[in-house]
Amino acid sequence: MDKVGVGMLGSGFIAEIHVDCFKQIPDAEVRAVAALPEGHPEEFARKHGIPKHFSDYRKLLELDEVDVITIGIPNDLHCQVTVDAASAGKHVICEKPLCINLAEADRMIKACQDAGVKLMYAEELCFAPKYVRCKELTDEGALGQVYMLKQCEKHDGPHMPWFWDVERSGGGVTMDMGCHAFEFFRWVLGKPKARNVYAEMDLKVRGDRTKGEDNAIIIVNFEPGPNSVPAGCTCMAEEGWAKMGGMEDRAEFYGSKGVIYADLLQGTGITTYSDVGYGYAVEKASTTKGWTFTTYHEAWNYGFPQEMAHFIDCVQNDKQPLETGEDGKAALEIIFAAYHSAATGRRVDLPFKTEAKKPIELWLGR
Repeated sequence: MDKVGVGMLGSGFIAEIHVDCFKQIPDAEVRAVAALPEGHPEEFARKHGIPKHFSDYRKLLELDEVDVITIGIPNDLHCQVTVDAASAGKHVICEKPLCINLAEADRMIKACQDAGVKLMYAEELCFAPKYVRCKELTDEGALGQVYMLKQCEKHDGPHMPWFWDVERSGGGVTMDMGCHAFEFFRWVLGKPKARNVYAEMDLKVRGDRTKGEDNAIIIVNFEPGPNSVPAGCTCMAEEGWAKMGGMEDRAEFYGSKGVIYADLLQGTGITTYSDVGYGYAVEKASTTKGWTFTTYHEAWNYGFPQEMAHFIDCVQNDKQPLETGEDGKAALEIIFAAYHSAATGRRVDLPFKTEAKKPIELWLGR
């Protein structure tokens, strides 16, 4: 295969990141974009030099020159689009979370397996250079046996309006960002099974915008993995939509012989003071006046270009992706267990079976 032809679904915030990533990958070429009319696909295509644009994604799936699609659209649409793409013989790169329930996850995985196409789960933390280095250290034994991990991601709320609508998103901050933490834990530890989950969730300050939780602390206990103590590893996710002052994304690694503190953004940022403010500091920063932490190479720090380059390589050379649909489902199962734990006030053992259509149903029904 020469260049891999990419078709993008969506034209919002994450689509802007994706298209910039593909511009940095010599073996990839974005050949079409599809978005609803209110997403202005023609304007997006013109801005980025994309040859074709559609308001109906099914027209994009008909293109022979498209080999792989990226899904950067609301969570409730992920499943059907994936099934349709698989039927059209297209590989799929699906943004997190994989979908909004476990039955949909099974349907997506099966559709791609039956069609012989790859279902790749876009969890960028597994590609973030700083976190990749941390995992290399744990793999080589620098920390001894890992017994605890922490991951924290907080800001003042999502970019796109649909995130606030629990009918479309499936949940609040745990669905939006807890999925990052859960797959991050699995990846660092060598993808062991989760044993149980305990969660506390609250709607603190965003009640005017959402019915979902805007603050959550989730503890996940895993079975022993290649890097953990024989008793398994305890992991804590701290997620927030209520934190002002810009993005916070950091992790802590605790082992029998060492410890790592990794801040994804601040350690790579520039401490700045401005009386008058300036154009852009870091994602989610509401002001650039006073002291701020100015980031650079932001997408690179998050791991987005590395992630997309890996997925393109998998399509071009028929390789197994680091992050698959099965990984997305595993993270989703932890999400459901977390919502049930927060609703009942009890620790929830895994595997967790539920017929809930969305994780938030388990929490709202408490």
